[in-house]
Amino acid sequence: MSQPTSCSSDFDRQIMQRCIQLAKKAAGKTAPNPLVGSVIVKDGKIIGEGFHPQAGQPHAEIFALKDAGIAAKGATLYVNLEPCNHYGRTSPCSEALITAGVAKVVVGMVDCDPRVAGGGIKKLRDAGIEVSVGIEEAACRQLNEAFIHRITHQKPFGILKYAMTLDGKIAASTGHSAWVTGKASRHRVHQLRSTCDAVIIGGNTVRKDNPQLTTHNLTEHNPLRIVMSRSLDLPTECNLWQIDVAQTLIFTQKNTNLTLQKKLIDQGVEIVELETVTPLAVMNNLYHRGLSKILWECGGVLAAKAIADGAIQKVMAFVAPKIIGGETALSPVGDLGFTKMTEALPLEKIKIQTIEQDILIEGYF
Repeated sequence: MSQPTSCSSDFDRQIMQRCIQLAKKAAGKTAPNPLVGSVIVKDGKIIGEGFHPQAGQPHAEIFALKDAGIAAKGATLYVNLEPCNHYGRTSPCSEALITAGVAKVVVGMVDCDPRVAGGGIKKLRDAGIEVSVGIEEAACRQLNEAFIHRITHQKPFGILKYAMTLDGKIAASTGHSAWVTGKASRHRVHQLRSTCDAVIIGGNTVRKDNPQLTTHNLTEHNPLRIVMSRSLDLPTECNLWQIDVAQTLIFTQKNTNLTLQKKLIDQGVEIVELETVTPLAVMNNLYHRGLSKILWECGGVLAAKAIADGAIQKVMAFVAPKIIGGETALSPVGDLGFTKMTEALPLEKIKIQTIEQDILIEGYF
């Protein structure tokens, strides 16, 4: 595997950030492929740009080469992920770069996919092309953390998102929960959904909140909306059954509430029956569907099960500066079976930011 280049210029870092910016234009649309952007520079000026729009479409480098045309010969191509070197739904980008006659390739990170894993870089170097590796690598890895997790663990990357009061409640003791945080935080959640392949809730959230689980027209992309309900004790009418807005998938036990199943299937809702409806079983199903980034917006009971099943890798906790109290008011995570504070699961790589009056805390298990 190729080693990172030890130094890079401010210009290189600036152009790699542009690659990342371009890649984000396809956020939520490329699974199981990564997010990739590419920029071609000649004589200090950008002459071509491109990004990978979705699986099955040409890769970012191909769009950038097309944009640059014959001027790509002798130029420098930047890309946040190592150019591929294998035949899949598209031909290898490494061959296209060699054919185009680029003089240098600047790579953000080596591809963790074993079909690539340094092979693309080696092929470029063997062809006499100068290659620099590791430019803005941390930012490139952050961009594709879901893709990296999917490749290395053979399961999707799970994010647990919740909003709570300063005293750790996600709803009042009556169950009322609208709204814990302010408009800016809710807008941030809509942005987050737009980058995800699916969002998961439990049946209780459907019954109590009747959510939409969309991006609220923030972008054209809405994630697949997923409900986990063993009993299928769900209302016959709710926002999630309106599949003209976004697709909805329900996971339930076999032969459960067949009358409602038929009604929902007739409306276009997909229903999958499992032997046991667990977060692990659901994530395995989603992996085989080609999904990478899954957002859990469920209640505390399901959140605890998802954590225990290893379905959650990242937590995004929105904290509102208000206190609701209540001995029976719900918390964001249910019983994990721990009896000592020393058993608490620590988060690492913590980031804290304010969103108007609220605080967003992000961390990884």
